[in-house]
Amino acid sequence: MTDTEPNSPPSAEMLGLDVRNARLAWDEAVLLDDFSFSAPAGSWTCLLGESGVGKSTLLRTIAGLIEPVSPTEIRAHDGTALHARVAYMAQQDLLLPWLSAIENVALGARLRGERADRERALNILARAGVADRANALPSELSGGERQRVALARTLMEERPIVLMDEPFSALDAITRTRLQDLAVDLLDNRTVLMVTHDPFEALRLADTIFILSDGAQPGRAAIVPPGATPRDPTDPALRESHQTIMQRLSNGAARASGDMA
Repeated sequence: MTDTEPNSPPSAEMLGLDVRNARLAWDEAVLLDDFSFSAPAGSWTCLLGESGVGKSTLLRTIAGLIEPVSPTEIRAHDGTALHARVAYMAQQDLLLPWLSAIENVALGARLRGERADRERALNILARAGVADRANALPSELSGGERQRVALARTLMEERPIVLMDEPFSALDAITRTRLQDLAVDLLDNRTVLMVTHDPFEALRLADTIFILSDGAQPGRAAIVPPGATPRDPTDPALRESHQTIMQRLSNGAARASGDMA
């Protein structure tokens, strides 16, 4: 079945994302302060940084899972709120162990009390390369297959903005590369915001990269790697972008060490 057949849904609307004056705090510790950025419609944006700088917290705040801390403002580019326009994919696949792969893909409809479109779910599983595992339980799937099912579930929601929290980090290098390629293909024309701690992953996938560990100062220029994605992160053309990333990560780590001294 192709995407142009009757059971395929219409393309999701193209919608960009604005975050303004973001402030993240844990108890009395401020993780991030006065950070603003935009994710253009149809682009892939990476938030890069070491563990503990607030990447996942920021993503969960954008997803509506955490209440924003004033004066944080999160809006779609049309000026409206993001309610029901965001899909969230966590690092863990979060598949329900008692449901089959296809039942996990259709979980959103089930939770909303809607009739699940099984044929569409099977079509998306086919696009993800795991249609033959549709009736398997999560315990019967490999790690790569589980992440493919999780990606299919994200696509099933047909949201214009997709938030991804290090979804490939638990996979081996070969499987991770294959799933990155698959995600770039399947999420074409979606606005993707992904957090990662891996500079090579960011260079491979992102149209735009923001470094959080350098203090996330307002006005800090984004890193825009050259070439179309998915890139070869060892390409010499990316050397300057990689050097900029590593310098900013090192500067951020040095400042953090100074703050703790």
